[in-house]
Amino acid sequence: MYDPKGNGRQRAVEAVQFVEAEPPGHLRGIVHRFLELRTDGALSEDYRFHALPDACVYIVFDQRSRNVTGVSKLRAESVEFNLGRSFHYVNIRFLPGVWQLSREPISHGMVDMPYAGDLPLVDINHDLSGRSFAEQQPILSGLVEELMESGLVAVNPMTEKILQSLDEIHSVADMAAVSDLSPRQLQRRLKQTTGLAPHDFLKVLRLQEALNGKDTWSYADQSHFIHSFRKATGYTPGRYSRKFDV
Repeated sequence: MYDPKGNGRQRAVEAVQFVEAEPPGHLRGIVHRFLELRTDGALSEDYRFHALPDACVYIVFDQRSRNVTGVSKLRAESVEFNLGRSFHYVNIRFLPGVWQLSREPISHGMVDMPYAGDLPLVDINHDLSGRSFAEQQPILSGLVEELMESGLVAVNPMTEKILQSLDEIHSVADMAAVSDLSPRQLQRRLKQTTGLAPHDFLKVLRLQEALNGKDTWSYADQSHFIHSFRKATGYTPGRYSRKFDV
C-alpha cells in the first residue's frame, strides 16, 4: 500500500522533532497520517525542510501564528522550505485523490499567510493550541469527519485501486487498466482529483517506492533511476541519503 515519505529532515539537526501518527481506523481510507513538526527551543541557524512530492493534500496549522493555516499540496518535484529557527506545525496528510479540488482553493507549497477561506481552520488552530500532539489528534479526527459529512473529502475508488496495485503498475497504460479506464478517462479524472497528469502521478509513485526501499524495477537502468531521482529531488540518491533522513 502507498506509504508516502513527505519530508527530508537534515540529519545534523537533533532539536527538530517530526512525529507521525496513524488516524483512527474509520478514517484510514481518507487520511494517511497526522503530523507534528516542531523545534525544541530556538535553533542556531535557519532550518531547511526538504518536502518531497507525494501527491497528497495537506491541511497545515501553524501553532505559532494561529491565524496562519490552510490547504496545500506539492507539485511533482520536491521543494525546500526555509522554516526559520523556531516553528511548530500540525498537519493532516490526506491520501491522494480524496480531496475534492473544486470545492476549496489549494495553495502549492508552504502555507505562510492568514487563512481567508470558509472552513473553520482558524478556530481549529486555536483549539489545538496548548495541547500535546496526542490530545490534538481527536480534534483533527473530528475535523476530518466534518469534511467527510460535507463531501469535501471522500474515498476515491480510482486512486484507491491504483495504490492497492502498485506492484502491477509499470506504465501509465497499466495504471489505466488497473483503474478500468481508458487512458483519456484516466488523464481527465486524475487531473480532476489529484491535480497531476498520469505521467507525473506515476513519477511520484515511483519516487516514493524508491524512498521506501523498494526495488527500482520501474526504471530502465541505474542511470535512468539516478537521473529521475535527481530531477525530482535535486540530489543524487547517494547525496540525498547523506544529507537527509528519510
